[in-house]
Amino acid sequence: MVQGPLSIHRLLEGMGKLGASDLHLKVGIPPTFRINGELRPVQGAPITEDEADHMIDPIFPATLRERFEREGGVDFATFVKEDRFRVNIFRSGGHTNAAIRRVKSEIPTYEALHLPPIYNDLVERTNEGLILVCGVTGSGKSTTLAAMIEHLNSREAVHIITIEDPVEYRFSRKKAIVSQREIGIDVPSYPNALRYVVRQDPDVIFIGEMRDHDTVLAAIQAAETGHLVFGSLHTADTMQSFNRILEFFPREEHGFIRSALATSMRAVCAQRLLPALPDAGVGMVPATEVLLNTPVVRDKIRDGQDEDIPAIINSSIPDGMRSFTYSLAELVRKEHVSVQTAMAYAPNQNALDSALKGVEVKAQTLVHRVKRAS
Repeated sequence: MVQGPLSIHRLLEGMGKLGASDLHLKVGIPPTFRINGELRPVQGAPITEDEADHMIDPIFPATLRERFEREGGVDFATFVKEDRFRVNIFRSGGHTNAAIRRVKSEIPTYEALHLPPIYNDLVERTNEGLILVCGVTGSGKSTTLAAMIEHLNSREAVHIITIEDPVEYRFSRKKAIVSQREIGIDVPSYPNALRYVVRQDPDVIFIGEMRDHDTVLAAIQAAETGHLVFGSLHTADTMQSFNRILEFFPREEHGFIRSALATSMRAVCAQRLLPALPDAGVGMVPATEVLLNTPVVRDKIRDGQDEDIPAIINSSIPDGMRSFTYSLAELVRKEHVSVQTAMAYAPNQNALDSALKGVEVKAQTLVHRVKRAS
């Protein structure tokens, strides 16, 4: 993998050469890359305690050292050549560990990310309200949101303010004015940034992570006052996003929050990354679930009937909604993932099996038609 003496710069450069998404540095094991979802250690000796505590020094901002010593963990971003990296340093067992995510400097398009057309439609048809992108850690949420923001940047003369911890993608000026604020550098905290954001004449607000009461409430209020707001949530699917949001508020406020979401929400897009087949041309592809806030969905959100949402999604696929089952079957049909991989990620294997049998029936029918025609 990486030959010769190891340094943080050589390891980061190695990520680009190997197509690694992540790098882990920990005492007692060799530096370890994540490539196409799998952890692969570098051939060599385990990291010593002294190496772990100092390997990261060349890229560690001096302004964050005191905070790291005080809190035991810190986030920042750094560049090496053409790649940008999101770095999380944390203490474990009395020594410094690091988890580093590689973010390509070029912002990809929807097509490059293999996202369905509804993502494009959402951005082009929506000028106010809240759009959430959900997924577990490492599911590509940040990249998807960057593609959506870049789409606006390329098409609309608007003022976009991003609040991120840390900034991952840098947007260059196109049609929009993009003001990117990084927590810990440009502003001390999310609450501080959000307290004044609506006074900065934004048309579009991007909140890097909706992580607590203050960020969620600020996002809802901004959406209600005519702004287009993008945010991310750490939830596995669209239905869980509502429970996650409500967890940030006392029970007596749940009715108010549900009513506000029913009014301001435009869409919830959930995704998870799957290892692609060798011939697909990419290492990972997303399975997606999309919930659009139709009048029926609005009533369900307001009335707390979240359990009805999956059935609504399944019955509204022609209108642009998508279920994970539908998306997984589509990925198999396009030969982007194997049946085994799709089954491993399926929320309901029986439902996916039925969907795949439908694909097989269609394929067999096509073969018979071709044979008759010949």
